[in-house]
Parts: sequence; structure tokens; C-alpha cells
Amino acid sequence: MAISSEQAPSVETEVDSRKTGVDPTAGDKPLDPKRWAALLVLLVSAFLDLLDGTIANVSAPSMQRDLGAGYSAIQWVLVGYQLAFALTLILGGRLGDIHGRKKVFLVGVAGFTLSSLVAGLSQEPWQLVLARVIQGASSGVMVPQVLSIIHVTFSDKERGTAFALHGLVGGLAATLGLALGGLLVQWNLFGLDWRLVFLVNVPFGLVGLVYGAKVITESKAPQALKLDIRGAVLLTIGFVMLVFPLLQGRELGWPAWGYVSMAASLLVLAGFVAWQRVRTRRDGSPLVELGLFRTRSYSAGLAVNLIFYAGMGMFTIGWTLYMQVGQGWSPMRAGLTSLPFCVGAFLTATSSVMILVPKFGRKAMQIGALVLMAGLGSYVYVAGKYGSDVTSWKIAIPLFLVGLGFGTVATPLPLIVTSDVPHEHAGSASGVVNTNTQLGFAIGGALVSVVFFGGMVGNTTANVDAQLPQLRQELVASAQVTPDAADRIATAYRTCAVDRAKEKDASVLPASCAAEPLQDPKTAAVLATYGKDQVGDSFADSFQTLLTTFIGIAAAVFLLMFALPKRLRQEDPTQEPEPTPAS
Repeated sequence: MAISSEQAPSVETEVDSRKTGVDPTAGDKPLDPKRWAALLVLLVSAFLDLLDGTIANVSAPSMQRDLGAGYSAIQWVLVGYQLAFALTLILGGRLGDIHGRKKVFLVGVAGFTLSSLVAGLSQEPWQLVLARVIQGASSGVMVPQVLSIIHVTFSDKERGTAFALHGLVGGLAATLGLALGGLLVQWNLFGLDWRLVFLVNVPFGLVGLVYGAKVITESKAPQALKLDIRGAVLLTIGFVMLVFPLLQGRELGWPAWGYVSMAASLLVLAGFVAWQRVRTRRDGSPLVELGLFRTRSYSAGLAVNLIFYAGMGMFTIGWTLYMQVGQGWSPMRAGLTSLPFCVGAFLTATSSVMILVPKFGRKAMQIGALVLMAGLGSYVYVAGKYGSDVTSWKIAIPLFLVGLGFGTVATPLPLIVTSDVPHEHAGSASGVVNTNTQLGFAIGGALVSVVFFGGMVGNTTANVDAQLPQLRQELVASAQVTPDAADRIATAYRTCAVDRAKEKDASVLPASCAAEPLQDPKTAAVLATYGKDQVGDSFADSFQTLLTTFIGIAAAVFLLMFALPKRLRQEDPTQEPEPTPAS
């Protein structure tokens, strides 16, 4: 709700607060004098965690080549981090509430730093996979403390700025990961190649440990809570059954047991909810405070967050495939192409929390969703018009608009979701928010398999068939083959292209691509040009489908925002807010 004139602090009170360092909205509770230094440590840690979610994608081919790893092992290098991260977020948040958020945060930073060192020094694929799993679990312990420490450390007036900076850091990490990963691998500093992607975390982690121990103030739930082991086990099993098939479905060919597992996960999660009710009645120490879901800002905000990040996860992965695989751009060029998105997100990340949402409420976020849809729509037009001839400049305006919309929607979400959460449950609530986000990305990753790759074979077939008449003529003219030979070569080219589109592993070359008609040097030179154009056009077609799907998701987000409060509540943070009916 908006602050009335009677509730608003007077000018004299504001001046006095600047002298005394006391938050006028929080009674006599003094503000932590080291809170901004602590925020710096928290933001750097959050940046490294979010960066590691994308930076490893760029260096995956180099890892595979250097370690002699199979495609499935490299998949687990990427998937293992995400899965371990998602499974430990809620547990990590509750550990902070019970044992102290500063203490648990530093434990997470230590684990993240050590596992990054092990990952960078790995000599075998299994060592790298294990290090990445531990790294993801450490992130799951560390990350919930970031939001909860911000929530309990800053005043109402300052919390918006802190959350804005957190959202800005998250957006930059997610988008810059591709560029930084490409630069580190391409520069190959000290001959470390892909290893520097992980080793770069070590000095930052060590500084965070030392500096964080000095500037972060300890906080925990005021009431003595107990760790809910059974709840943690049920939640872990439920999420494994749900997330694993989503992340590995395409690689395994979408087996029937995957659908059974996802359906059964709902029963396990229902059992978890039932146990949380029992635990609440028994000792008041559940892993997740179910009562928080009666607060409209919390429950509605989580729904918006889940669907929004499902769309963003789908867009981010599809965008990377479109640029690097479809258009054949280098990791560095693909990363630099993301700069208009970063600029757009930067412009709205802070203003949305500090100005737009406080003044216009949910309308500001809904306008952001419309801007996002406009950016996606313009991208559909550009991708369709230029196909394989698209350039970084041609997609700059669509990316800028998408960035503007992303910053306006994404940055205020954590603040809105946790705005009415009592301080003693800040860790648990933050863990749920982060898990919700991670599940959204996982669902988005699954949607890439269905939406993007689902139509790849059809798009490839259509584009190849459109090329064949011109290809036959050029083979006769340039490669100097007979018309009959040109027909055989064109048929072999078509078979190879379609078979490659069917492959789950892009690095696998089908046997049909080694057919004898394709091996002649003059023929290969002609086919290389046609193949590049065909792949670029086919990926552009699939990306158009993905963008159109994301527009539908953004429209659903726009409508769901009507369930959010019209105005952001700004209550006394020392008082527990009354739950708002979810009507």
C-alpha cells in the first residue's frame, strides 16, 4: 500500500536520521554502518555465481577437446551445476535463518572458491563434473543469504536501491557471461584455455571471505528454529524427479520414464507440503513457511517469476544457439552482440525499483512486459527478413528493447516477492525465490528442445529443397560436373543436411555426410556456401518460432501481474505484516 501523509517521516526526522544513523521507519533500530560495504561483497559473490551459470557454456567445446570427454560428460558439467544449485537453495536459506546468515554465506563462499580451484585443475572428466556439482551446491548455500541479508540489513528507503543493484548485477552477469567466457577462452592466458573460466573465481572468493568476515553483520531468526531434515529429503527427491527429466530429456530422447517421473514428482511435492503442515503444528520449524503463500505479493510474485524466467531461460539458450551455431559467430562476437541488451537492462534496472515501481506500482512492470513483447516482435521481423545475412547491428534495436523490458520486470520481482516477508523467515523465503527462478530456467531449457529443435528438421528440409534447383545449376557451372552427377550430389547434400538436423549432439557428423559424392574439393567448396546459408536460415526460422512463443509467455506474465498488489507495500520492517488475501 502507499504511505499516507500521516505515515511519511517529516523533513526534520529525515535530517535527524542522517545525523544519528537511525532508520525513521524502523523505530529506534540503528542502521548498520557497514551495510554498503557488505552489499559490495554480496553483489560480487552473486555476480560470480550467476556468471558461472553461463560462462561455462562457451568453453564447453574446449573442455571436451582438452579432456577427451564424451558429450554426455560435458552435458553434466553444465547440468550438474544447475541441478545441485536448485536442490540446495531452500535448504541453504533455512540454514542461514537457523545458524546465522553471515556464517552460512561465508561457508558457501569457501565451498564455491575451493570447488572453482578444483574445477580449474581437473585432469579427468569425472573430476570436473564432481567439482561443478559441489560448486552448484555451494552456490545454493551462498545465494539465499544474499537476498536475506539485504532484506534484514537495509531500511525500507534503502532496500529498493540495494535490490536494484542486485538486479542489475544479475542481468549483467547473465548477459556478460557469454562475452567474458569467449574472451577468456580466445585469449588463452598463460596457456590455461578453458581453465581460467573457473580459476578466475579463486582470488575474488578469497577476498570475499576476508572482507566479508569484517563488514557483514550476523543475523538469524529471533526464535530458535530446528532443521527439517525430512522436509529437505522430500523436497530434494521431488525436485530431482522434476528437474532431471527436464534438463536431460532431449539428450535421452524424451523417454517415457521421464514423463512418469515428472508426474510422480507432483505427488512427492504434495507429500512435502503435507509434512510442512505437520512440522508447523509440531514445533514451528518447517523448511518452508507455508503461511507466506497466503500473502498475495509473495504467491503472485512467485507465479510471475516462474513464468517470466521460463521465457528468459528459453530465450537465452535459443539466442546462444542462433548466434553461435546457426550464424557461425565466434563466442566473442556473440558476446559483444549482447551489449545492446546490457545497456537496455542497465537503464531500467535501477530506475524501475527506485522510481517507476514506487510511483506507478505494477503498471510500470506491465509496461515493461509490453516493451519486452515489442522487442521480441521486432526480432521476429529481423530474423525472418535477413535470415543467414543478419548482422549484429541489425538486431541491436530489438535487443535493446528486450533489455529495457527485462530490467523493468526482473529487477523489482525479488523486492515485490519478499516485501511482506517477516525478517525471521527471510532466508527461507529467499531460498524459495531463487529455487523458483532456477526452476523457471530449467523449464525454459526444456522448452528449447521442444520449441526450437522440434521444428529444426522441417525447417532444414524446406530450406534445402528451396536451394536444390540453384545448387544443381551451380554445381554444373562451377564444379564442372555433369547434370546427372549434380543430381546425385544434391541428393547426398540433402540427406546429410537433414540427418545433421536430427542429431542431438551438434558435434556428431552423420555417416551420410561422408558419402563419396560430397568429397570432391570443387564440390565441397560449392556445398560449403550453400550449407552455411541453409543452417543460418533454418536456425533463424526456429528462432522465430521461439521468439513467438516467448511473446505468448510475456503476454501471460502481463496478465498475471494483475494479481500483484497495485502498490508496493512499505511497512515498518520490525513488524510482521498481516497476510494479504490472495484474492
